Amino acid sequence: MIIGYTAGVFDLFHVGHLFLLKNAKKMCDTLVVGVTTDELALYKGKKPVIPFEERMEIVRSCKYVDLVVPQNNMDKVRTCKMLNATVLFVGEDWYGTDKWKKYEEELKVEGVKVVYLPRIQKHSSTEVARKCIEREKNKKE
Repeated sequence: MIIGYTAGVFDLFHVGHLFLLKNAKKMCDTLVVGVTTDELALYKGKKPVIPFEERMEIVRSCKYVDLVVPQNNMDKVRTCKMLNATVLFVGEDWYGTDKWKKYEEELKVEGVKVVYLPRIQKHSSTEVARKCIEREKNKKE
């Protein structure tokens, strides 16, 4: 049985999130998704619009997701070991970065393969938020 893991803030859930989860699920039997806690998101420099518990429920409701867990740290190796995950899914925008080359080496020792999934351009929570702000601004003009 292949257990896959991916994690993210999943704020302002959009089709890019959906495609990530759908593509990840195609490559594993069980897909576990870590939803970043509000505290960790702030540490990463992000302030989610949607509260943590609601983001958990949104991701939990996706038919491609088998289990949702809180992501309260950035230790991918420890998390994969704890979940018995053998595949870690991440967006292709991280491919080749020093940070993820290091993760790949550490995870390989634990028998975990890193799979980079394509990111759908024009779909990000930052872009969704920007469009909302722009529309609100245009309403006032």
